[in-house]
Amino acid sequence: MIPIRSVTIAALASAVLATTLTGCQFGADEQDTSPIVIAVDLELSGSAAPVGKAYQRALELKVEQLNSSGALGARKVELKVKDNRSDAGESLRNIGDFGNDSAVSAVIMGGCNECAVGAVDTINKRKLPTIALAPSSAVASPVADRRYVFKLAPNAADNASALTTELSRRGISKVTVLHTEDDYGKEGLAALQAEFEKADIELLGQESVKTNDADVADQVGALTGQDAKAMVVWTTPEQAMLAAGAAQQAGFKGGLFFDAAAAGDLFLGASSRSAEKATLIFTQTMVIDDVIATTPAKAARRQWFQDYTARFGGYNGFSSFAADAVQLIVDAELRASDAAGRSRRDEIRDVLETSQMDGLSGPIRMTPDNHSGLMPQALTTLVARGGRWRLAG
Repeated sequence: MIPIRSVTIAALASAVLATTLTGCQFGADEQDTSPIVIAVDLELSGSAAPVGKAYQRALELKVEQLNSSGALGARKVELKVKDNRSDAGESLRNIGDFGNDSAVSAVIMGGCNECAVGAVDTINKRKLPTIALAPSSAVASPVADRRYVFKLAPNAADNASALTTELSRRGISKVTVLHTEDDYGKEGLAALQAEFEKADIELLGQESVKTNDADVADQVGALTGQDAKAMVVWTTPEQAMLAAGAAQQAGFKGGLFFDAAAAGDLFLGASSRSAEKATLIFTQTMVIDDVIATTPAKAARRQWFQDYTARFGGYNGFSSFAADAVQLIVDAELRASDAAGRSRRDEIRDVLETSQMDGLSGPIRMTPDNHSGLMPQALTTLVARGGRWRLAG
């Protein structure tokens, strides 16, 4: 067991207490000792298992840190984890079970877009506050139909804007796009087309792949045959690395630009040569060891990066979203009041809807009109250099 550093404990205690003093009185004669139960629906087997397991590691580490910090008084956080096997039907059954469990305060769902969207009706009927880590805008929008659903992941429109800005900065005016066939991939293509038109960037061609495709060579070959100076890759992390390898094999000399959903492990391993100099739009926490910790929020991100790396021997970019989801739910649980005639879950939902936090992923702001909390300012430009991702510039 790796000890939690004192600076982490202090930061955690400060962060939680700052948001909960009005909702809890730890000095009261009778302290609340009830557990804060967070149910978790993750892709721990099947095609999306690599990301699902990264989420699980992050959730367990974050809960351990909170429970060790002393910031929760006599309470502890408990996780109830179920594997949805990367299947939307299994995920829906899990959500139904969680909804029937009165001990569950809220739910965290993994990166499966179809799972989150498919469970919306059940989540609303059971009044089950849920934070999904899936990127599709349909997860949390329209808000009127998703009152109990929140999203914590990069947004397609923000990613497309950041990618286009970087392409323009480098004077690249002809590109191709490889994207997944799912809702998020289609949303990304539409967002890129809109941004390209504004920036006078010509889209020479686009190809799509299924999210579980293990071979993207044909699609990449078709795109590299164009007279493009760059290829935007809007796929899963595994497919992005496959695309980099296929582009190298095809002799492509243009630049590779990855959407945030293509982020994965910090260290590129066997893909390091083919991905060298590739550009990735993602959060700063992925490379926080390149950043001087000039604020408490940056110091907390750096500490999280170090704790995760020390525990697991590497870093996964998606881990911070899972950790922030835990923090948001715990803060909401501690701040929720026991208003007469209202359920605990309703109170938690109301607090989540107005949550603001400088999280491990970056600035997070939820509002009644926007249930997708990650702010555009959280995104930055990274570059693959020397076998790992680095801060660009």
